[in-house]
Amino acid sequence: MKKTFEITAEDPRSSARTGIIHTAHGPIETPAFAPVASQGTIKGLLHSQLENLGAQLLLVNSYHLYLRPGLKTIEKLGGLHAFISWKRPILSDSGGFQIHSLSPLVKVRKEGVEFTSHLDGAKIFLSPEDVIDIQSRLGSDIMMTLDYFLPYPASKEKTKQAVALTTDWAQRSKIRFSQKESSQLLWGICQGGILWEQREKSIEALLEIGFDGYALGGLGIGEPKSPFMEVVEKAHSLLPTDQPHYLMGIGYINDILECVERGMDFFDCVLPTRNARNGTLFTSKGRIVIKNKKYANDPRPVDEACECYTCQNFSRGYLRHLYERQEISSAILNTIHNLFFYLDIFRKIRQSIQSHSYQKFKCSIINKKEEE
Repeated sequence: MKKTFEITAEDPRSSARTGIIHTAHGPIETPAFAPVASQGTIKGLLHSQLENLGAQLLLVNSYHLYLRPGLKTIEKLGGLHAFISWKRPILSDSGGFQIHSLSPLVKVRKEGVEFTSHLDGAKIFLSPEDVIDIQSRLGSDIMMTLDYFLPYPASKEKTKQAVALTTDWAQRSKIRFSQKESSQLLWGICQGGILWEQREKSIEALLEIGFDGYALGGLGIGEPKSPFMEVVEKAHSLLPTDQPHYLMGIGYINDILECVERGMDFFDCVLPTRNARNGTLFTSKGRIVIKNKKYANDPRPVDEACECYTCQNFSRGYLRHLYERQEISSAILNTIHNLFFYLDIFRKIRQSIQSHSYQKFKCSIINKKEEE
């Protein structure tokens, strides 16, 4: 495997570390957070705004882009980076989450997945090889293998079957990827829920296959916190230290801090952007729900400690007014704030690890009392 990740600092009291992932479209400093741009855009924001906020990369969804606008259109317009006019790295998800989220419209078998399109009811069959081909044609910097995970709770037997299928798909994905001449990176996804025996088998199988990075999928879906954290910690101890460790779909700040401490390098989640559109804002003192009546005459910014454009220029009272009136600018200003807050947390995480003060920083953030 080509070397694409280097560790730049380590916390002496935990497994937290900083690093750099090298991609064809530039470096990604870790621990990193990928804003979710499923359709090739963050709802409500221009790419110039994302760049100003410090977003290092975007996460897109290959399944959704395959449906609309389609690969031929994207290729005709220069490939994914040119199509969406984003010059920085892009990670493409494989569509494995859609097997879960669109479950009534999905049939899973060894050969692959049959989707009934949520757009027009058309039948779409995608094999693991198809998913690699799709992401290859998109031209994303980091590709993910097709995986299969179950909702929580799941029986040991069903979990075992999901792990076996994920492993088989990973092997087939790697074979197809190896047949291509590409600067793209391929990361494997382990499954197994919180059943460590199954999770361990999944990781060992992925290591045997060999990938540029390794992801933990199928977590943060309702399982108890203690076994969730135990799986993350044990997984880190098995995974190669010189390759990035990606915890998929985890977005609560307290969870992120605990998982960085346990060796995770990479995160994504819709939480900051979706919550922004729904009127929930994250601050240094906890969450606030801006639609609440008590903010109608509040002259303060969302967060007096925040340096984002929203907090530097607008009051809570005005933001509540925009939300109540369903103005487009409500989603824009709220999203600017929430993404700034998240990306700033990650900047401070990296700085604290580099200065050997991560534990102090974590304790200053975790378990904040919420305003609401």
